Amino acid sequence: MNVRTTAIAGLAVASLVLTACGREDDSGAGGEAQGDAVAEGKASGTVEVWAMGTEGEKLGDFVSEFEDANPDADVKVTAVPWEAAHDKISNAIAAGETPDVSLIGTTWMGEFAAADGLMPTPQDLVDEGDFFPGAWGSTEVGGTSYGVPWYVETRVLFYRTDLAKKAGWDKAPTSWDELKQFAKDMESKGGAEYGLNLQPGQTGSWQSYLPFGWSNGATLTNDDGTEYTIDSPEMAEALDYYTSYFDEDLSLTRTLDPGELEDGFAKGTFGSFISGPWHTGLVEDAGLDESKYAVAPLPGPDGGMGTSFVGGGDLAVFKDAQNPDAAWKLVQWLSEPDVQQEWYDEIGDLPAVQASWDTGELADDPQLQVFGEQLTSAQSPPSVPTWEQVAASIDSVVEKASKGDLSGEDAVKQMQSEAQSIGTGL
Repeated sequence: MNVRTTAIAGLAVASLVLTACGREDDSGAGGEAQGDAVAEGKASGTVEVWAMGTEGEKLGDFVSEFEDANPDADVKVTAVPWEAAHDKISNAIAAGETPDVSLIGTTWMGEFAAADGLMPTPQDLVDEGDFFPGAWGSTEVGGTSYGVPWYVETRVLFYRTDLAKKAGWDKAPTSWDELKQFAKDMESKGGAEYGLNLQPGQTGSWQSYLPFGWSNGATLTNDDGTEYTIDSPEMAEALDYYTSYFDEDLSLTRTLDPGELEDGFAKGTFGSFISGPWHTGLVEDAGLDESKYAVAPLPGPDGGMGTSFVGGGDLAVFKDAQNPDAAWKLVQWLSEPDVQQEWYDEIGDLPAVQASWDTGELADDPQLQVFGEQLTSAQSPPSVPTWEQVAASIDSVVEKASKGDLSGEDAVKQMQSEAQSIGTGL
């Protein structure tokens, strides 16, 4: 039942914000609703591709099928380390020396589109409705799509089924009240030291906290992404609920060391936690038998499935691409359901195309199906150029609130004030 997938390193590595400069035709994001349609016929010529991590290592061999179907095309893949990717892409855009197409971390899309570096997605290239809604949302900047989702990840509830049974629970909690009681029972009856591990601030904590806000009806920006809307009763209520786990000693109030979560979950120190598909392998590598834990969708405030975070990677074609037509044809091919499923079989990236989940292991594995179900309601952060800066601000404020230094109401006011000072960049 072990999900073979890769963590999306672009969401975990702090990146510098790109300054839009060095381009004379700097029209910015949102200037075009769609790009020109791709020409009919087969792809031809050289297609230069940048890809990161395992994707960069494996894609070159994988696209041999595309080259067989397009004998006049030659795909050249350059593997780029995730830690160097942001600056490499931003520098290439500024210099006008980009490849044709690249894997782009979802939280970078607004930044690079606003720098006038990306082409709008062509008309009729793919059907937006084929993709998980949150994943497609990561490609849209100012109402225009600048790429196509390639693979996705989302966060669900991991919990020790044996400890839950001991605590009187034969199923996962389905509301916020149930989740709180579940965490309490995992400690008082199940034997866990901490009922639910949540991230108490520091880098990336926004990915843990914001799903509670989204589930409660909160938003981060207005519809066109020009103004922040963080300061709302729904966001404050969600933060008060989130920090109550620290106030009531249901979650550890410090950031865990590497490997501590997996080891603690295997030993029963932590009864449950929220994370992505890569953690199935990590907890089993820590010695936990798959029969002793399960995953479940995040609960909503009043029952039913809540909203989770969706991350992953998008494919985008650059405005300075030498062979944009063939590049978009490659993107289109990589978006076909059977190709997406083959890519999952190759390296474990969860498909962004929903139809890819209808057959094979993705359809048959109950654990994978939980992630697929959660993806139907998952959201991406707003694709605004300044998101990385705003996210860092939210991380800092969440840490203060988790320590009891700020109420939810005061915390979201501070988030709003700092976000307004930064601006959306659109």
